[in-house]
Amino acid sequence: MSEHRRRSPGKRRAARRNGVLLPVTATAVTAVTGIAIAGYLVVVRPGNVPDSGAAIAAAAVSSSQAVAVLEQRRQQMIVLSAASHSMHLVGAPKVAAQPLRGAGGTSGGAGGGTTAAVAAAPPDPGTAQRIAYNMLSSFGWSPSTYFSCLNNIYTRESGWRYNAENASGAYGIPQALPGSKMATAGADWMTNPATQIKWGLGYIQSRYGDPCSAWSFWQAHGYY
Repeated sequence: MSEHRRRSPGKRRAARRNGVLLPVTATAVTAVTGIAIAGYLVVVRPGNVPDSGAAIAAAAVSSSQAVAVLEQRRQQMIVLSAASHSMHLVGAPKVAAQPLRGAGGTSGGAGGGTTAAVAAAPPDPGTAQRIAYNMLSSFGWSPSTYFSCLNNIYTRESGWRYNAENASGAYGIPQALPGSKMATAGADWMTNPATQIKWGLGYIQSRYGDPCSAWSFWQAHGYY
């Protein structure tokens, strides 16, 4: 039979743990031996010959104190080594998933994200918001699903003001640039909210597919 036997996994782990403590033990033994020799040499140095075994006993006392300190340190290292081998990963933090869009919504858009569409109640009658709410269905979009996304965009772009004008030349509720683009929806594009909204919804449909995809893009870029 071969003299070299394979160690079991348990023995290999024990050897690794012991390997951590061996340098500490060797250091402790070396330190104790050095202290004992130093104490003895102090007692028996030239001109100070001990007249009894008391001198050697004194050196032994100093060594015993050093041994006690080093033994305490060694026990601490044993505890730390055991703790390091018993550590394990408790778990990893979970990343919250993006909210899904409501019924009838689609994901995507130029921004590549998915935005939640919150069901919205019909706005007050006679307002530009109410005109847009009622017009969404003519483009194939559920008003209760998509109005909240459209409202998010137009509130930030123009505050729903038909005469909102930007220094860059953008004009109206949808902030068409230039504003004259809206003439394709009606000659009264400068003053009629319905004409502006009709053009704006057509722009969103051709470029993003639906208002929530346009809002997703707006969130990522600050414009649409």
